[in-house]
Amino acid sequence: MHARLRRLVTAVALLGLACAGLPAQAASAAPAAVETTADTSYYPPDDFCLGVCFDILPPGQNGNATLVDILGNQTLGTYPRHSRDQLDRYASLISGYTGLTEEQVAKFFNDASFGVPPGQVESTTRPRSDVTIVRDKETGVPHITGTTREGTMFGAGYAGAQDRLWLMDVLRHLGRGELTSFVGGAPGNRALEQSVWRNSPYTEEDLEAQIERLRNSGPRGAQLYSDVQNYVAGINAYIDHCMAHRNCPGEYVLTGHLDAITNKGGPKKFKPADLIAIAGVIGGLFGGGGGAEMQSALVRVAARAKYGTAEGDRVWEAFRSQNDPETVLTLHDGQSFPFGQAPAGATGVVLPDPGTARPVDVTENEEGSARTMEAAGADPLAGLTVEPNRPGMSNAVVVSAGKSATGHPIAVFGPQTGYFAPQLLMLQELSGPGIRARGAAFAGLSFYVLLGRGTDYAWSATSATVDITDTYAVTLCEPGGGTPTLSSDHYLYRGQCIPMETLRKRNSWKPNTADPTPAGSYDLVIKRTKYGLVTWRGMVNGVPTAFTTLRSTYLHEADSAIGFQMFNDPDEMGSASGFMNAASKIGFAFNWFYVNSREAAYFTSADIPVRSPVSDPNLPMVADEAHEWEGFDPETNTATYLPASAHPQAVDQDYFVSWNNKQAKDFSAADGNFSFGAVHRGDLLDAPLRDALARGPVGTSDVVKIMAEAAVTDLRGWKVLPLLLRVIQSAPVTDPSLASAVSKLSAWAQSGAKRVETSPGSKTYAHADAIRIFDAWWPKLVRAMFRPELGDELYQALVDALQINESPSGHQQGDVSALPTSAQGGQTHKGSAFQFGWWGYVHKDLRSVLGDPVEAPLPRRFCGQTVADCRTVLLDSLAQAVAEPASVTYPGDDRCKAGDQWCADALLQAPLGGIKHPLISWQNRPTYQQVVSFPAHRGDDIGNLALGGTATASSRQSSTYAPAKAIDGDPTTRWASHWTDNQYLQVDLGSPQEISRVILRWETAYGKAYRIETSTDGSNWTTVYATQNGDGGVDNVTFAPVTARYVRMQGVKRGTVYGYSLYELEVYRH
Repeated sequence: MHARLRRLVTAVALLGLACAGLPAQAASAAPAAVETTADTSYYPPDDFCLGVCFDILPPGQNGNATLVDILGNQTLGTYPRHSRDQLDRYASLISGYTGLTEEQVAKFFNDASFGVPPGQVESTTRPRSDVTIVRDKETGVPHITGTTREGTMFGAGYAGAQDRLWLMDVLRHLGRGELTSFVGGAPGNRALEQSVWRNSPYTEEDLEAQIERLRNSGPRGAQLYSDVQNYVAGINAYIDHCMAHRNCPGEYVLTGHLDAITNKGGPKKFKPADLIAIAGVIGGLFGGGGGAEMQSALVRVAARAKYGTAEGDRVWEAFRSQNDPETVLTLHDGQSFPFGQAPAGATGVVLPDPGTARPVDVTENEEGSARTMEAAGADPLAGLTVEPNRPGMSNAVVVSAGKSATGHPIAVFGPQTGYFAPQLLMLQELSGPGIRARGAAFAGLSFYVLLGRGTDYAWSATSATVDITDTYAVTLCEPGGGTPTLSSDHYLYRGQCIPMETLRKRNSWKPNTADPTPAGSYDLVIKRTKYGLVTWRGMVNGVPTAFTTLRSTYLHEADSAIGFQMFNDPDEMGSASGFMNAASKIGFAFNWFYVNSREAAYFTSADIPVRSPVSDPNLPMVADEAHEWEGFDPETNTATYLPASAHPQAVDQDYFVSWNNKQAKDFSAADGNFSFGAVHRGDLLDAPLRDALARGPVGTSDVVKIMAEAAVTDLRGWKVLPLLLRVIQSAPVTDPSLASAVSKLSAWAQSGAKRVETSPGSKTYAHADAIRIFDAWWPKLVRAMFRPELGDELYQALVDALQINESPSGHQQGDVSALPTSAQGGQTHKGSAFQFGWWGYVHKDLRSVLGDPVEAPLPRRFCGQTVADCRTVLLDSLAQAVAEPASVTYPGDDRCKAGDQWCADALLQAPLGGIKHPLISWQNRPTYQQVVSFPAHRGDDIGNLALGGTATASSRQSSTYAPAKAIDGDPTTRWASHWTDNQYLQVDLGSPQEISRVILRWETAYGKAYRIETSTDGSNWTTVYATQNGDGGVDNVTFAPVTARYVRMQGVKRGTVYGYSLYELEVYRH
């Protein structure tokens, strides 16, 4: 069978080669002038990006695989079409960004223009009469065009299911607390399911109520209701289609939900409430903030126990880093947005009695394999949990028009949503009444583009971690006056002992082909009160107390869809003010960025409740009327929210950066967020961009390079290692092994502390020994510096609040938290790194020891009172790191051998389905990345001036390849020259025009060296652009505006043995 298959593949490949078109033999021809009257254009008339909007989303658009596809992938290494065609391009940026030019940016991203030009259409589907889905050949992205709004939404659902049906089903079951029953009981599945249940547990009535409330919330709510209904209808239409054609995703077979022989079973129909369940998952992963008051309180309790009340509070405040003046800010022009500080005279702060507080267990009645967390096989979701107080979604670099080399804002941005196969996000274009957008959306929520671009604007977001969640202490009681215990399920509410509501879900699983975990079951259980979900229990002054989590977006996940609806409406988004109005409708906590051809803007969204004037939002507070949110209604979980004017925002600041860092001066870090310190990964974007702008305006390629370099830089090695070396090298290092290690570390630091291969594909890091030593050293040096002085209890409480390390590999964690409500960042192969860690603490302490200036220093020195003392501590811990075997530093897993450094760091597209992908080199960058700079704005003339012109050329290969073919707007026809170097193609625009852009769409026969020349009379020519390094494809050339009637591509040197051949030569004003 395999031999026959190989012969078939070989035959098909040979046939493809035989049919591939090569340039025909040269034919002698005189220069010819041919006039064309074509009125077509490569770009739609409302696409103001003119080919300079790009994006990429690995591994590929196609996230649905049939059973045959899956078996082919797992046995033969084959891939369904468009399932991985963006992975290699994505991976190549980190080895290709040095020396990047404007012309080369397109090599690493996809064209994000609207529409699909003729000749590039791969398929056309009309699932019903009022919508058409066109997919392009290059990436298979669906371009959905509806003649009605209802049809557009139906098409979005249909196309979304075509690409992500299995993942949509996984997410709706996860959002409902039913993941293990659906896919299997692997430990990673259970941990993820429990974390979602802890954050957003709902009854069916809760989910339905959100839909109905929106339906009656005004015109946009009614439109949203209609959009959701039609979207769901589209999903269900595709389910009918795949069942009828027996090509539903193969994962349904592998997990036992579909019989491959009888076709019984299969995906269940979706309903609108499923989308609310999915929104709860996504909002928890990326749009939460606050809610970690208990971790902060436990640090304060331990600090007081160690140092006494006054000094303990000072220690707590220092490590809390609530408003560290040294931290990187997105709004850096001195803007102040006061928020989150404890008010003078705050009352009602509740601290648990030492040693009594624990998070609640959300599982009961465990049976079978539910009693153990041992994996029976591969566990792709291990380490992935929803921790709303620590979301990660980044990053963004935006340069204003005044600082841009083109005079137009530049944006390189996108979310870090992890790496999965299929990807959580999917690409799409939506066009219909009131909607025109292209970009990314989460599977199951793709009725709107969530991050992307419109006709003349683009937007994106990073997680903001704004404090939208509070913790209340409710006193437990027993009905009838009995003595309460920590397990009591009644509580005092306004003087009455009332019962908690119990939310319960019974899950059971058995082994299946995809997940061999033995049979097991448990109940997911959580208690709900009028002050939110019970998440901790403990004693307060000897009284049994429940600590509840009250989040402003709980029961309101659907509300944010109104803002996304507005993002997709060009009429709402033509200006920065329109953008900020739309963003203000989003309740989830995000930092939003926007650009058009003139403006760059920023806005922080969140439903931030207005706290009582006596409430301290940083710590648990007593549950009474005096400390409730202003306007709080416990039945609907609504309140009065901070007005949009008080949210951090700005227009046309010189630049914006965000990597989940602090928003603005005085905008306090949320309760349990200890990470806004002196060293933050946002520094990797801010410092290089600030330095670049000091030298002058920057171009798109400059911004791409800054983000790409940040993506391969070790924050600790870049910012902290130089100080460590200063301390160690304050005296000669006499031990030979330590001296060698210091020498290697110094060389790595001087090279920029990058984690890059020696050459592309080598799978070996440059400075590999230094990186290994430093990886092993970091957790050891943190413990050595801080634990002796802090003591075990306070040190552990701080670890529970802020993990020591977040390394690229997910290993080298050091001392870890055992609390299920404290994420440790231990997911392996995940890419995103260095968001949470003790780098700021180490940096401040070392500067204090060295006598360097420190703003807001730690209250005492931890590494030692003198440089010599600290040096001893560091050398002792370094010696331990040097002695640690690589196999310990980099443990093996199902993809990597123990000790394989590159492999341990490498990114894995974690399989959420049956298709597996190869590892790629580590890079800390957006999963979905946009590169945009709009040269024009609505109302500007963006027509191709070459259309309707007269084309002439130095030669033509034959009459088939006439000059007019290069200005006819048809990307399937072309001009081709004789096979010699000195050839030209020119166009007469008919009259003098102001122009600043020429686009060349090369056939295989491209120009290695060529010039763009302009003339007003056809005789005297001026060179406006020249290159010696052309590489074919599409050259989008810009230059200072000139007035010209004639435009010429003058070939100097061919890139192939053929002549020059252009599908199109386009000329634009902008």
